[in-house]
Amino acid sequence: MISELFRKINYSVDWLLFGALIFISIAGILTMNSFLPSEKEAGDILFIRQIIWLSISVVILLLASIVDWRFLRRSNTTITIFVVSCFSLLFLFIAGSIFHGAQSWFNFGAFTFQPVDFAKLVLVILLAKYFSRRHIEIANVRHILISGFYAFIIFLLVFLQPDFGSAIIIFAVWLFIVLISGISKKHLLVVFLSGMIALSCLWFFVFQDYQKIRIISFINPLTDLTGSGYNAYQSTIAVGSGQILGKGVGLGSQSKLKFLPEYETDFIFAAFSEEWGFVGVVVIFGLYGLIFWRITDIAKKGATNFETLYGLGLFSIFLSHFIIHVGMNIGLLPVTGITMPFMSYGGSHMLAEFLGIGILMGQRSYARVAYREEAKNEIIGITE
Repeated sequence: MISELFRKINYSVDWLLFGALIFISIAGILTMNSFLPSEKEAGDILFIRQIIWLSISVVILLLASIVDWRFLRRSNTTITIFVVSCFSLLFLFIAGSIFHGAQSWFNFGAFTFQPVDFAKLVLVILLAKYFSRRHIEIANVRHILISGFYAFIIFLLVFLQPDFGSAIIIFAVWLFIVLISGISKKHLLVVFLSGMIALSCLWFFVFQDYQKIRIISFINPLTDLTGSGYNAYQSTIAVGSGQILGKGVGLGSQSKLKFLPEYETDFIFAAFSEEWGFVGVVVIFGLYGLIFWRITDIAKKGATNFETLYGLGLFSIFLSHFIIHVGMNIGLLPVTGITMPFMSYGGSHMLAEFLGIGILMGQRSYARVAYREEAKNEIIGITE
């Protein structure tokens, strides 16, 4: 029984991808630790907690890799998990805890849970299902509008928390999947014009003053070093102070002495750069490049369009997080509270990320034995 389980796991898991995930996660955990006496106890707590979350996440990935995920192609299944996800986001407004001005968390005492991390994964599954059966008639603009409506529901529930950073990720994921689904140039122009109009309306009628200040401050953080531009300025100092080889693991002064707030989550890249230097950044970028390559390669070999779209949608989540997190850590993008995939502190996002990879690996296990009849039905547009 146990030997059969290990055989299935060994067959399903992409060990190159798995190894890159573990290395990045461990690098993040080491960056959370501290050898400075003033921060030793706090660093130890973060270190131990994240080790526990990583262990649970690895188990979830391995178990997910041996599941036959073809049931996700069923319309009833995807709609059900979408509705459950929306209700969990809606329930936040009743029972959610407020942290840093956002009502985004369920507090269970010993641990907290952020449902938006799983909502992003659910959106990818829903859009992959939707477009996998409609790729022939993708030129029909109504499919863009319908898919946009699904994404807008989650976007609105997240934006109203308010969690502007996650709302941007949700929009980016929808746009990416729409683009790779084969949208026409005419519809592409309509999408971008609609986006510009929506952003204009948000700026003039929805955004609060503090949100406008946050967006403006990234252009020139020096205009308000003690206010809205403080975090961005301190993160750029941390990145630059690492120089070539860094200050040493656990010895970052900007992060551990609290010049850089939330160094274990929103600014983990800046903290890592300070301690590991340019060499460490090159290595970590190489590992992320390896992850992106393996995800897209597995997606390309998917059994059907659903698996391919799912894999590419998952790639869009991680790529969006990576670009926005690094961008805001080096002062090129506004500070939006976006975590670094597999690296930042937190259980919710790590569980969702490893589950997403586990589903991808589970799909990988049957990619080589795709049924011809399923592929034929998909080509001629037969829906369930």
